[in-house]
Parts: sequence; C-alpha cells; structure tokens
Amino acid sequence: MADGNRPTEEAQVRVELAAAFRLAVHEGWHESVANHFSAAVSDDGTQFLINPRWKHFGTIKASELLLLDANDDSVMAGPDAPDPSAWAIHGQIHMASPRARVLIHLHPPYATAIASLADPTILPIDQNTARYFGEVAYDLEFGGIADDGEEGHRLAEVLQDKSVLMMGNHGVTTVGQTVAEAFESMYYLEKACQNLVLAYSTGQPLSVLDDDMAAKVAKGWKQFGGLGDAHFEQRVAQLDQTDPDYRD
Repeated sequence: MADGNRPTEEAQVRVELAAAFRLAVHEGWHESVANHFSAAVSDDGTQFLINPRWKHFGTIKASELLLLDANDDSVMAGPDAPDPSAWAIHGQIHMASPRARVLIHLHPPYATAIASLADPTILPIDQNTARYFGEVAYDLEFGGIADDGEEGHRLAEVLQDKSVLMMGNHGVTTVGQTVAEAFESMYYLEKACQNLVLAYSTGQPLSVLDDDMAAKVAKGWKQFGGLGDAHFEQRVAQLDQTDPDYRD
C-alpha cells in the first residue's frame, strides 16, 4: 500500500483485528491472556499489528494494538515488548511470507485435540473437513514454546503457501489476505475438527472421501468466497450493539 494511504487503511485494520479478538471470546477460543493475532500493514509484510503482551482478548481495543517492524529486534528490549512467542512466530512468518497478511494463532479445543494426535491429518469426512483438503501444512517437530527467531523461521518454512498450519502438540494458525478471511478459516477449521473428533469418538470406521471427491468439495468452497466477509461483517455489527469499545 502507498504510504499516503496507510494511516486510513491501518486504522481500518486495527478495528477489524480488535473485533476478531472480541469474537474469539464469543467462540470460546481464548485461553487466559495467551495467543496472538497479527495483520500486516506494509506491502512487504514486515510492519504488522499485534496484540499487546498478556491482555485478555475480551478487553483489547484497536488503539492498543502494537505496530511492530519484523526487522527491528530492539522492540524486545523496550517497555512495550510483545510476548516473545508472538514476536518469534508472527514476526518471522510476516517477514518470510508477504502473502500472509493476517495470522490468527490459537489453541481452540477441537483443532488442538486433532493437532495432538500422532496423525493430525484433517481427513475429509464431510464438507467442512474437505474444505481444507490440500490447504494444510503439518508441523510434527514440536520444539517447546516458540520463543526464538529460529523456531519462528522453521514454522514459516513449514507453512509455505498453505492457509492453515497444524502445529503438532501445540495449536493452530490460519492465514488470510484479510482479517475476515483468516477468522473464517479458523471458524470452519474448529468446526471441521469438532466433526472429526466426534466421528473418532464413535469408534466406528470413518467414511473418508477419496482424493478426487475431496478436491472437488474443496474447489466448491471457492465459489463461496464472499461468505467469510458476510459472516464477519454481521458478527461485527452484533459487536457494535453489545461490545462497541473494541473500536476505541
């Protein structure tokens, strides 16, 4: 984006990202004061917004989001330093992948349960799970809490061009061009994993779609590209009625 347009566009992204935090609480995805969402505000992705350290999602306001530069390590020595894992994961992915405009990293129960299996593959057993066919990167090399640049760089290399990163023994990250897109991907990912957990819990054999059908269903989802925007817009409108100070 051009520098002249940045203030207005950044302000809008701030509001959208703050809304996503509040909506995550409504979905039950929050976990104490942990986890992070980020959104790039420069063309190369290195300048990005992220939540301040250890602040509950239900209280985050647009004006409180930190504006960081992935190339400036000195931020970690300042009084407003972000959480080390936020800097390690989000800074490295934004720096390595300009296409990853928005990152939502969470530990939602069903997706994290699937990510904790020896085989965390999201098997295409229905429309929701098939949505992610060919869209998921799997990291099975958990190295502890991701709090250094090397680990963040490794995760960026695993993600590549995928829209979802299943982080073994850890959690999940979704990627989008917009806040709405990343939020919708997380929304359906958790629904898909819930379906998969429930199917596994029956102890019965799964009816897994073959690759051709799974690919067809995944392609079919593409025609509903505006669905996520409409969902996010309507959820934000609800927030404006019940929890409007996220815009501050």
